[in-house]
Amino acid sequence: MFIGELSRRTGVSTRSLRYYEQQGLLRPQRRTSGYREFDESDVATVRRVRILLAAGLNTDLIREVLPCMADEGAILAPTCEEMAQDLKDERERLGRSIEQLQAAHSMLGSIIHAGEPVAARAGCNE
Repeated sequence: MFIGELSRRTGVSTRSLRYYEQQGLLRPQRRTSGYREFDESDVATVRRVRILLAAGLNTDLIREVLPCMADEGAILAPTCEEMAQDLKDERERLGRSIEQLQAAHSMLGSIIHAGEPVAARAGCNE
């Protein structure tokens, strides 16, 4: 199938599919005319990439773990122990990022709350 058909079947834009190819996540065959030709397995690959992107992984890590992912219904499961550890490490990194964002969110809320009386006295709410 050509890139337009893969896009239609996966719901992913052709631009994104080209990006996945550029990142080494997809490896279509090239016809002598230069057209990309994808096969049925690429539909599943795109689905896996989308799940891993939604899980917060970057394309470099996805490129590493993709060969060790198996479909388990609606989710993916690592099939290589070393990849499972990489995923655990990434989850910890995401957890730290979430904590930092929550702290920033709380701090911003405090600043807003502290500024409300000051803004009211200064007439900034008009």
